[in-house]
Amino acid sequence: MNKIFNPKPETWSAILNRPTQTIDDIEFTVKEIFKEVQKKGDIAVAKYTSLFDGAKFENIEVAQAEIQQANASIPEELKSAIQLAKSNIEKFHSAQKTAKVVVETTEGVNCWQEKRPIQKIGLYIPGGTAPLFSTVLMLAVPANLAGCNEIVLCSPPDKNGNINPAILYAAHLCGVTKILKIGGIQAIAAMTFGTESIPKVYKIFGPGNQFVTVAKQLATQFGVAIDMPAGPSELLIVADDIAVPAFIASDLLSQAEHGTDSQVILVSTSKALIDQVEKEVQSQMEVLPRKAIAEKAIANSKLIFVENDIIALKLINEYGPEHFIICSKNEDYFVDNIVNAGSVFIGNYTPESAGDYASGTNHTLPTNGYAKNYSGVNLDSFTKAMTFQKISAKGIQNIGEAIEIMAEAEGLQAHKNAVTLRLKEIEDGK
Repeated sequence: MNKIFNPKPETWSAILNRPTQTIDDIEFTVKEIFKEVQKKGDIAVAKYTSLFDGAKFENIEVAQAEIQQANASIPEELKSAIQLAKSNIEKFHSAQKTAKVVVETTEGVNCWQEKRPIQKIGLYIPGGTAPLFSTVLMLAVPANLAGCNEIVLCSPPDKNGNINPAILYAAHLCGVTKILKIGGIQAIAAMTFGTESIPKVYKIFGPGNQFVTVAKQLATQFGVAIDMPAGPSELLIVADDIAVPAFIASDLLSQAEHGTDSQVILVSTSKALIDQVEKEVQSQMEVLPRKAIAEKAIANSKLIFVENDIIALKLINEYGPEHFIICSKNEDYFVDNIVNAGSVFIGNYTPESAGDYASGTNHTLPTNGYAKNYSGVNLDSFTKAMTFQKISAKGIQNIGEAIEIMAEAEGLQAHKNAVTLRLKEIEDGK
């Protein structure tokens, strides 16, 4: 790992730069596939599924028999773990429900706000070497709680045309309405436009590789919303001498094993801790099954020493990490003053992986500095806030003149007339 001591603020931007790749070639590929899926529908989807996943099959939708087979194949201990995680996620997200807000802003002018579910939701769940069935829980549970009518899940098949059984089990458990054997750019394009077999959705959620990320961004140009801009996974830890070096190293590695472009950073006021963590990282990494991936991510990661917590906090808020772990004797200072982070984990016994799986918070979070202006996925991500108003005769009399004056000042005579006519009728009827 790269050790950096007392970096000057003017160098922070360069030091904290994320590992990014050019998207020019990716964007061209994505646009071409989008055009073909829009034009040819299922035929184009089948073509690219064969090309990218090496899979050919008749039915793109997962059958009930396949779901039953998957359910039977899952070990009971894994089922119990998934059910525990689901229960905690439901508890936390259920608590996020808000009541209707009703206000009489002026006598006779009643305004209120209600949350309504987004009707058609698309979930993208990566497969491959790390099938993210946990992400099914993180997305399908709040979608169901919000009351979304259609929850469509796309996940890439293996060469035999099968989706990972744990993904199917979690999807069935969480009430997904349609499961489709489709991944990559073609999945995002299909949910954007709709095909003969794949419904068009209103909002797409879920992580993916750089091709999926660019595809989601392109989908927004066709009237489909997305959860957030996404990028490689990242973790920043602030720690001092109260931290357990082995714990810190394990957290750094838990993110590093996501992918070679993942970024992990330790910021500390203790040089001794930095040295101990570095040794622990090397030791623990040796026995990881995904060592090759973690090793490349660790090579690009940083161990940063700063003189005090004030400097540390400024640097962390400048970075805006997806995941932020606090192991500091000055814990409250960081908790009270962090403003840019996707999700915060506090203390020696709160590993980041708890949030990834079973504590109850959502693990779909803003990366690449978007924690400065985006929230992680939550119950409201699956709803729209609609406002209503009802104005009585007394109410329009109370605010009518102000509306007329403002409309006339903006040169919008019809706006003014819509009020004037009503006021005149009320006056004439007296």
